[in-house]
Amino acid sequence: MRRVVFNQKGGVGKSSITCNLAAISAQQGYKTLVIDLDVQGNTTHYLLGKSSTECENNIAQYFEQVLSFKVFNKKPEDFITPSPYENLDVIASSPELEHLERKLEAKHKIYKLRDALKALERKYDRIFVDTAPALNFYTQSALIACNKCLIPFDCDDFSRKALYNLGMEIQEIQEDHNDELKIEGIIVNQFQPRASLPQQLITELIEEGLPVLPVYLTSSVKMKESHQKNRPLVYMDPKHKLTQQFVELSEVLEGKKVEHPEFA
Repeated sequence: MRRVVFNQKGGVGKSSITCNLAAISAQQGYKTLVIDLDVQGNTTHYLLGKSSTECENNIAQYFEQVLSFKVFNKKPEDFITPSPYENLDVIASSPELEHLERKLEAKHKIYKLRDALKALERKYDRIFVDTAPALNFYTQSALIACNKCLIPFDCDDFSRKALYNLGMEIQEIQEDHNDELKIEGIIVNQFQPRASLPQQLITELIEEGLPVLPVYLTSSVKMKESHQKNRPLVYMDPKHKLTQQFVELSEVLEGKKVEHPEFA
């Protein structure tokens, strides 16, 4: 399974969702890999406890090798960094991604990440890819490389309007590059159950037939504490309400049937 978490709007929780779902996958015994394609490196720092510049191996090194005229002397797994958690590994981000992007585009290397992920899929049960809040070369590469896509949604009217453009862009990727890619669902994040606007927006999305997943992740300071401590919620506070929401969301993604909550 190769899953990309994508939304062009920033601040919707892509990195938090990627890391916490991956951590639950690893804790459940699945060999899990997270690839950080966002130059900001938030996922790298969250899971490894250090910045992308401190990582000996990173995804930019793989792309540098792709651009090289030399025969590949490293396999995709050579760029992996083990996390402190069992079954959970990371391919770190790097500031060099920004400098490599134009060269990769000019050399038409858009399918190279797909080649790497298919090779890594022999070793890992679950692969998660975190992307930047932009449809850049790396995000397009991830959409081409993965077979499932999760879309975080932060209950904002601007986010709702962006969903329609995002859906069209994913459809174009499906038609032109990757007919295996499926939108797995929209993840409602930073949900405030007592506010009327989030309830209204979610109801309207469901009525329009959009694939809103039936577990809503609520706003909590616990997530900020988790970031500060560089510990995903399932390791830091497994009994917390938000942790349990992530666990239930993971179960939904594995096929568990859950009904949407009813609003008063």
